[in-house]
This record gives sequence, structure tokens and C-alpha cells, in this order.
Amino acid sequence: MRLVLLGAPGSGKGTQATRLKEHLQVPHVSTGDLLRAEVKAGSPLGLQAKEVMARGELVSDDILLGMLEDRFSRDDMARGFILDGYPRNLAQAAALDALLERIGQPMDIAVQLEVDNELLIDRLAGRAQAEGRADDNPESVRKRLQVYDDQTAPVIGYYRDAGKLAVVDGVGTLDEVFGRILAAFERQ
Repeated sequence: MRLVLLGAPGSGKGTQATRLKEHLQVPHVSTGDLLRAEVKAGSPLGLQAKEVMARGELVSDDILLGMLEDRFSRDDMARGFILDGYPRNLAQAAALDALLERIGQPMDIAVQLEVDNELLIDRLAGRAQAEGRADDNPESVRKRLQVYDDQTAPVIGYYRDAGKLAVVDGVGTLDEVFGRILAAFERQ
């Protein structure tokens, strides 16, 4: 199973990705974790990314896509993967599809975890208190949700148009949401 998890910050992508990883027995690839690992390892792409980040700039789509291509070539990815945090915009979605087609591993499904924005703000405020995360204060959360709506939400339409989108209600217990995701796989 090759899938992309989509959803606004706080929608439960990371939590559900961990559960799906165990259930499907495929790797969970978070682009943020991948980027940090490549920088730490000092790989050629990691060194390029480190240089870009040192200048205070965003790592380019080309560098991220190169890291993903390298990750997809590893043996543990042969049975599939769960991709979390990428694609974040339409250009990345198209580039990812082209890469996956080229390596003969086309995307099976994109799962959109749908949660109301006010509930997301409440969830993230609770996480901020529990984990001491400064980026989860209500003002920064609202800004992150706006960026998500502007840039990432159009990716949902991209996968819908491709016939690969499953929209799942992300509100409920962890087991309820997990069950809805599994049911979406069966419908797809």
C-alpha cells in the first residue's frame, strides 16, 4: 500500500501514521524527519539542505524530491509506504506522481483527515501545554491553518480529480478514526 496522509496541523496524521505503519507493515516517511536525518548523516542532499537552511531559506522541492527518491529506492519500501508531510502544494503533488510512476510505484490512495478548524486550534493548544510547543499557540496555529488552506488544501482537489482521494472524518477516538481509514482503503 502506497498512501499519502493529508490533513491540517493537528488533524492526527502522525498519530494515525504510526498505527497504519504497524497495521500495514510499511515504513512511515515523514519529510521533516527525512530531512533532519539526511542533514545529520551528511549525505550530498543533506549537505545541500543544510546550506539552504543555514541561509534561513526553505529547502527546495528538488532537494526534497531527491531525498524521497533515495528513500523510495531502499528495500524496506518495496511493499509500500505512508507519506506524511508531503506533498504540500500542487507542484509537489505532480512531481511526486511523476517520480512514483517513473520508479513503478504509483500512489494507491490519498487519505484526507478532515477536522473543523476550531477543534484543531483546541487540540493544538492542548498539545502546546502538554509538550511545551511554542508553535502551537492559538495565533500561530491560525496562521499555519491559513497556510494549509492556501497551499496544501488544493492538493486535495488534485487527488480527488485523479480518483485517489478518500476523505475521512478525523474526529473521534483513535480507534474510530483508524477504523474509518481502513474502511476507506476497502472502498478505494
